[in-house]
Amino acid sequence: MIKLTEYSKSGGCAAKIGPGHLSGILCSLPQMTHPQLMVGLDTSDDAGVYKLDATTALIQTVDFFTPIVDEPYVFGQIAAANSLSDIYAMGGKPLTAMNIVAFPVCKLDAAVLSDILRGGLEKVTEAGAVLVGGHSIQDNEPKYGLSVTGVAHPDAILTNAGAQPGDVLLLTKAIGTGVLTMAARADMFEEGVRAAIDSMRQLNKTAAEVMSGFTIHACTDVTGFGLLGHLSEMVTASHVAAEIYTKDLPFLPEAQNAAAMGLVPEGAYHTREYLKNVTFASNVADVLQDLCFDPQTSGGLLLSVAATDAERLLASLRAAGVDEASIIGRITGKGAGTIYVY
Repeated sequence: MIKLTEYSKSGGCAAKIGPGHLSGILCSLPQMTHPQLMVGLDTSDDAGVYKLDATTALIQTVDFFTPIVDEPYVFGQIAAANSLSDIYAMGGKPLTAMNIVAFPVCKLDAAVLSDILRGGLEKVTEAGAVLVGGHSIQDNEPKYGLSVTGVAHPDAILTNAGAQPGDVLLLTKAIGTGVLTMAARADMFEEGVRAAIDSMRQLNKTAAEVMSGFTIHACTDVTGFGLLGHLSEMVTASHVAAEIYTKDLPFLPEAQNAAAMGLVPEGAYHTREYLKNVTFASNVADVLQDLCFDPQTSGGLLLSVAATDAERLLASLRAAGVDEASIIGRITGKGAGTIYVY
């Protein structure tokens, strides 16, 4: 059987360019302003939002990466679910999608690409969106993802900038896809790898539908910068401080064992080095600290929800099948984007 990850020079890690590099690049660009632009580059949000009229806002995002699993069809599923997630994180509904493909046509059989695209199409269809085309190039390293357009009412748009003191932090998926992806390449922790694959190809659709009936002040999805990287973006944009309780964090099976063996993606260390606003309590184990930075692929939604709604939202999510949903912390007050981890 083909090992698709062998064609990935980056080691099969779907981590983003480090937050330090990215912020330095973006701040050097002219800031785009427009009367209809609701969300742009200012707060490192998950997608851009453009107000079409009083009842419709357009949400746009793009994401792609190299293989993190060997089975082409599953890679397509995961990459598509990951791309669609940004629309859900903004409170929107995916409308259309376009394939983004880089493929070594001289090295891999066309059937491999067909399987990747078939996996992606399955998730686009599951999301209720329509695949309308795409773009492909020849490349020595396979890459796949989607450009996705979604819609929402302008008043229903969620961003990472609205967290309020007293809010509860809720996460909808378990953590550990980064370390378990590394474990898969070493043929270790089979149970954990299976759980990670199931988690990565699961859409955030159900969680987004459930949360729409509750008071959500801020939302983001946890991807390449890990839990603390994306929480840092939220608390910085919202000008608040937060606490995380590691005893309440949901972890994928065997994720802690994989981290304990040192199977931690390089991106986790880059994010940790960059973030100066995170403090760990002295009793937080090194393994748990590493997992807090673990780069996720197609991770869960991180919600800052009104305290009065938190327990009801958690119960509703679990009743709807979002089994790993967990309350993991709280927004403690106004601040300079600091995070304390217990």
